[in-house]
Amino acid sequence: MTLKGCDVNWMDGFGGAITVCDTDGIIVYMNDFSIRQFEKYGGEKLLGTNLLDCHPEPSKTKLREMLKKPIENTYTTTNKGQTKVITQKPWMENGKYCGLVELSFELPSGIENHVRG
Repeated sequence: MTLKGCDVNWMDGFGGAITVCDTDGIIVYMNDFSIRQFEKYGGEKLLGTNLLDCHPEPSKTKLREMLKKPIENTYTTTNKGQTKVITQKPWMENGKYCGLVELSFELPSGIENHVRG
């Protein structure tokens, strides 16, 4: 389906990594950016593997907790001067907890912060 000339399946054109796993931690979706981001770990070959195998402690324990119940986790990380936002949110469908969606994207340097309200 298209909307104003754009494919509504926009995830592959999104400028950040989208990675989705089920409640067992099995990776069920990676957009093109995610595949490229994790190329050195297998890229597309990570589909069907367990996300828990990709994380050291204490991240693995946190992830296990998040797979059991729908909680979210958001943080920033800096590597080689580049800051990224990582947000992991529950994937819900018709009220059922189906897994986690992780969005990861770079923050531009000198980003503005607007305090409102």
